[in-house]
Amino acid sequence: MAAPITSIQEHKQTEERTQQNLEDLQKLLADNEDALNKIFSIVSELNDIGALEAANAMLQAKEKIVDIALHQASREPVTNLINHFLGATGALANMDPNMTKKLAGSMTAGMEEANKHLHDDKQINMFDLLKVLKDPDINRAVGFGIHFLKGMGKELKEDHSV
Repeated sequence: MAAPITSIQEHKQTEERTQQNLEDLQKLLADNEDALNKIFSIVSELNDIGALEAANAMLQAKEKIVDIALHQASREPVTNLINHFLGATGALANMDPNMTKKLAGSMTAGMEEANKHLHDDKQINMFDLLKVLKDPDINRAVGFGIHFLKGMGKELKEDHSV
């Protein structure tokens, strides 16, 4: 086991150490002249456009800025947005990712088919509706929709008070 520390020795800056630090800094500056010139150029541009003054003002007013930000974040529309996001994320987390992927693909294909119909001026009558129910793709989608609505209705009936 290590021995406990019983005293703290203060390292005093000696003239020799100060001189060595200055020499090291001078060498570092000489070795990085191009980079330093670029940094000074960037800082000069930031100063010319007022960005440094703006940053300084923001640092001076940091407490007021934090107060405003917290006030804005605690407003009802913002908290509602956060709650909606959390609720949607929770719902997505409970869903099977493969089913979500399949449903998204189905919606894309359905939108493409629906878009084709928009360019067709043909009217759909009741007989056409009954006839298309025999199409297995349409029957599958209608059945899915009906059962989706049934499950949604059951869930809406449940009391989920917080």
